[in-house]
Amino acid sequence: MNRTMSDSTALIIIDMINDLDFEGGEALRAPAEGAAGRIVALRDAADRAGVPVIYVNDNFGHWHSERSSIVDHCDREDSQGRALIAALRPRDRDYFVVKPQFSGFYATNLPVLLPQLGVSRLVLTGVAADICVLFTAADAHMREYDLWVPGDTVASERDAHRRWALEIMRHSMCAETRPTTELALADWLSRDG
Repeated sequence: MNRTMSDSTALIIIDMINDLDFEGGEALRAPAEGAAGRIVALRDAADRAGVPVIYVNDNFGHWHSERSSIVDHCDREDSQGRALIAALRPRDRDYFVVKPQFSGFYATNLPVLLPQLGVSRLVLTGVAADICVLFTAADAHMREYDLWVPGDTVASERDAHRRWALEIMRHSMCAETRPTTELALADWLSRDG
């Protein structure tokens, strides 16, 4: 069976289902909301191309949580992250992986899911670029995934931290980091792996 590039690519949305209820959450709010709109556009492009969408999300220390309880927790009335939920609420067809630590690969089913989907290329988006996105990118690189981390779809509390993380991913993990304004998903999919 011949696989297309869209068959071998997955869009990963990291920690965007978030109540921002932590030290630095208020500083992350505006950059995360800015990235959310570009992630929605990228998710729409992924849908058109037949690329699977996988949410990889923190459980906020709620060890009995699953998708709906995490979304409900982050969408409560006093949540600072309600705009993120409104923009990026996971759909029934999306995959949802709960992670207990920084990396989406650590103690999750992501390392099993990606081969089942035939994935060898990842598009990483989300928060925080200098923590969870960076750790996930490092683990993906060690597993020899081809990476695109669009610079305009990741956010950090401080933009200097976002830029620093993108620089590390570009130079140490061979990640493509051009923003979606410079590289479209269709162009990424047509590139040789």
